[in-house]
Amino acid sequence: MKLNNAPAGLPPARSTYRHGDLRRALLDAGVELARDGGPDAVVLREATRRVGVVPNAAYRHFGSRQELLLAVREAALSAAAGAMEKELAVLPCDQPPADFARAQVRAIGTAYLRFAQAEPGLFRTAFVISDEGNGELGPGKAGASGLDSFQLLGAAIDRLVDAGVLDPARRPDAEYFAWSAVHGLALLVIDGPLRGTDAATLHSLGQRLIDMVERGL
Repeated sequence: MKLNNAPAGLPPARSTYRHGDLRRALLDAGVELARDGGPDAVVLREATRRVGVVPNAAYRHFGSRQELLLAVREAALSAAAGAMEKELAVLPCDQPPADFARAQVRAIGTAYLRFAQAEPGLFRTAFVISDEGNGELGPGKAGASGLDSFQLLGAAIDRLVDAGVLDPARRPDAEYFAWSAVHGLALLVIDGPLRGTDAATLHSLGQRLIDMVERGL
């Protein structure tokens, strides 16, 4: 039975929530808001409107906009990790260890740039945060492997050391240098002067940058 006293502008509220998992539905709505408009678009009231419940119903699951935004950040980070895992999964495993280690670093950098271009709203939400988006993130930020995007990068750099490509003395904090370079290009592409550049040129720039990062580690 539908209630008829929902606030103006909202779909009629339901006395029994038919989705079965209101928290999941609100999170999915938050992810779509982030996909369309980045972190600033993640608004709890709009998420409830999209799901079709009154705002008070959301507070049992998300006590504030910040809580929803943190959950959406986790989902966006998980999506980024998943993109990296997908790129890693197609690498041929019969390469020499040094070549395979290099290929893994390249795959992670390539996936990061592709994710930024394909999902700029989620990318901004995952990696460019405001004070309201700060907070402790949970295991939901990981991909299927149980590792998040930063941990996947770290593991790939560890393999460079194991394969004899990277001097162990140069290993500490190397992921920060690699991440900074690729993240900088991603921002130039989605929010900076490279916005609108054709795909072939962007791919070439990305691969040259990753070459530079690999040689510089």
